[in-house]
Amino acid sequence: MGSEKILKLGIPAGSLQKATIALFAKAGFDVSDSKRSYLPAIDDEEIQPICLRAQEMGRYVGDGVLDAGITGHDWITENDCDVIEVCELAYSKATSNPTRWVLCVPNESQVTKPEELAGGIIATELVGVTKKYFAEKGVDVKVEFSWGATEVKARLVDAIVELTETGTSLRANNLRIIDTLIVSTTRLVANKEAWQDPFKREKIENLAILLKAAIAARSKVGLKMNVKKEDLDAVLKVLPAEKSPTLSGLADSDYVAIEVIVDDKVERALVPALKRAGASGIITYPLNKVIH
Repeated sequence: MGSEKILKLGIPAGSLQKATIALFAKAGFDVSDSKRSYLPAIDDEEIQPICLRAQEMGRYVGDGVLDAGITGHDWITENDCDVIEVCELAYSKATSNPTRWVLCVPNESQVTKPEELAGGIIATELVGVTKKYFAEKGVDVKVEFSWGATEVKARLVDAIVELTETGTSLRANNLRIIDTLIVSTTRLVANKEAWQDPFKREKIENLAILLKAAIAARSKVGLKMNVKKEDLDAVLKVLPAEKSPTLSGLADSDYVAIEVIVDDKVERALVPALKRAGASGIITYPLNKVIH
């Protein structure tokens, strides 16, 4: 692998692609979302993005076809990929929650535990992990590869192992979860040889910092307000104790400006309380990146 000043970066195609491009936008990168192109453009001439299925990303990174890529912990495990896991990126296609590969049967099935599936057929896309799961339990089953739409096959075989994030699709198909095989989050992974290249390593590390900062900012908002000095103690008591606000003087010496970052879930309760405590000119604003 040469040390040319280009980082070949794998972006997951399919269900995770839209969320990934949105995350890159918050991190400061403009990636063209062309569904017909496996070579989207990015406004960084030192990065060459390539769209590939998350299922095969780890293999291409491990083999050096790509310098780095974004894929799930599940597929790294499934394909036994020889890669460096640079960081965890806590996002998925619909939420910030981890995804789970679960063992499911139809609601009408009498099966309540994995051992009752002995001698049966299990359909899944995650064949390797599923075989290992049943082998470790000492349960003899036949694991068949499923080319997607696995929920539909739940009534054709004895059970399925399927990916779920919210459980909505499983409930819609009247399926019941028996057990969880693996919990997975998205990872930024690097090729071992690329990681030894100073330029590529710094580029990958920079990406990790910016992407993690964009994820951290998702659940935060910024708050600005003006406060009379006589009301300052009352306002500071309302703010979350773990936060350290920035205080700045104003042209009017009787007032100070306060700026702080808070969780978006507490902001709606916080703003009225701050108003009652004496804050004025309160502004809330979204954040693109929060770097710890």
